[in-house]
Amino acid sequence: MTTNKNRPEEAHDCATDVRLPEEFQLLSQRILHYANRGEPRIDFLRGICKLLLEFSGCATVELWLKEGDKYYRCLSELKPEFSFERESIPSKEDEDGKTIPIPQSDSNLERLQADIMRGRPERTLPNFTKRGSFWVGDANKSLSLKAQAGEKSQPLSLSTDGDYRSLALLPLAVGDDNIGLLQLMYRQRDYFTEMEVELYEGVAQTLGVALANQQAQAALRERVKELTCLYSIAQVVERQGLSPEGILQGIVELLPPAWQYPEIAAGRIILDGHAYSTSGFRQDGQKQMADIVVKGERRGVVEVVYAEKKPELDEGPFLREERNLIDAIAKQVALIVERRKAEEDRSKLQEQLRHADRLATIGQLAAGVAHELNEPLGNVLGFAQLAKKDPELPKQVSKDIETIITASLHAREVIKKLMIFARQIPTRKAQINLNDIIEEGLYFLGSRCAKAGIQLTRVLTPDLPEITADRAQLHQVLVNLIVNSIQAMPEGGKLTIQTFAQGDHVSLVVEDTGIGMSEEVLKKIFIPFFTTKDIDEGTGLGLSVVHGIVTSHGGSIDVQSTVGSGTRFAIHLPLRMPEDEEESVQND
Repeated sequence: MTTNKNRPEEAHDCATDVRLPEEFQLLSQRILHYANRGEPRIDFLRGICKLLLEFSGCATVELWLKEGDKYYRCLSELKPEFSFERESIPSKEDEDGKTIPIPQSDSNLERLQADIMRGRPERTLPNFTKRGSFWVGDANKSLSLKAQAGEKSQPLSLSTDGDYRSLALLPLAVGDDNIGLLQLMYRQRDYFTEMEVELYEGVAQTLGVALANQQAQAALRERVKELTCLYSIAQVVERQGLSPEGILQGIVELLPPAWQYPEIAAGRIILDGHAYSTSGFRQDGQKQMADIVVKGERRGVVEVVYAEKKPELDEGPFLREERNLIDAIAKQVALIVERRKAEEDRSKLQEQLRHADRLATIGQLAAGVAHELNEPLGNVLGFAQLAKKDPELPKQVSKDIETIITASLHAREVIKKLMIFARQIPTRKAQINLNDIIEEGLYFLGSRCAKAGIQLTRVLTPDLPEITADRAQLHQVLVNLIVNSIQAMPEGGKLTIQTFAQGDHVSLVVEDTGIGMSEEVLKKIFIPFFTTKDIDEGTGLGLSVVHGIVTSHGGSIDVQSTVGSGTRFAIHLPLRMPEDEEESVQND
């Protein structure tokens, strides 16, 4: 752009060249063109200030702008190279509830700037135009206030930093809304003419429209980026076959393009101590963060970091829209976590239902088989015992009959377990002390532990509350668990039996230092007839019977096991059984 004032400031005391209206029209066109280039807000303001400096020939151009509920001051100078700074201005609400800038000193110039930005210029001052602009040819001279009727005029001094003498303050407005101020300053006096000020007012009017237009375009672009990012996140989440880790990594890759400076932006998501980040991420630098909160608990954070320092905006170098976006992303990650947990819970519930259905089916089968085998087995056992009483039996035949009796007794024990599992044996519940059950069981099993080289440790809580339970069934629970532990420690080890009360439950813990179980085996231990033992060592019903007895008492079982380290069974039984069961016991 050509200019008629391409001259050093110190060379002139007054303006001798006057620009043509066509040049101001061309300046307005260039400003509108800048607004449509789609540049970030800071770059747009820097370009506008440089354009105004070059056109006006001033040493300093300032823009005071209102953005939302904040005010900013953009200072551009030639020293002799172009420089640009943007800083925030403190603000407050006035009596009408509007946000207004707070003057940082008692200077008349700052008060005048604030009044013009508020749309309330001091009309008693001279040199105001009809559009509310103020200009003066020599700020060092005191101005005379227009006196009211019966009053004397008062002098007013406008001191400026840098000893500027020519000064023009032009309001920036969109419709009836004042959005800022354009300030032009020149060190020599009488730099502006009245006609030039009026032409600059036209430029200021165009600049106000351009600022509003650029701000609307920038907000639209940020909204489009926000929606694009959230839509892409939804696509990543719905992608089939993608692991939770893959989903989080996919989300974090979408962060940099959604921010104002994608070329220097990097993202990271930390969830439950695991980090997922874009390449080149580093913790130092200007950062924007949002917590990932799941059901009131902070589980992680979403971060966006700039590798280079950028000017201050709404939140550091970040936009208000970017704060909204990162908060929305953090909420989306929290929803993903909640959905994943819900899916896991649903899967566990379905597995429990399938397990319960299998148990019910096997229970019905077991009851039928037990009833069918009981009678012939009783006959076999009875006749074998009668035959053994014959004193004339050969020695070998007597040994064979003894084998038949032993096998029959073992088969009867298996049938008894099947009956318990199928709940065909009536329950006889009464008030019992769990410590007594343990002492009785260990009386018979203690010698077996010693023989197997197993150190037996009791940790029994004294004064343990009594519970309502079937004594025989709990005895069987204890025996089955201890026998399992003994078989899991063929080379000896340590077996710990513990009891304690917590809340409305009493707990029994059986812990060994045996061979342990894998995750796959751990999932199947309560399935009837499932066993990892040899054919002559177990039937696969022991833990199924334990599970059935505990659940029939309204209790629960927790199992922890590590291959090579051992297994821990924790049985939790309620102090009081459900009311319907309690009534049935009382009726018995």
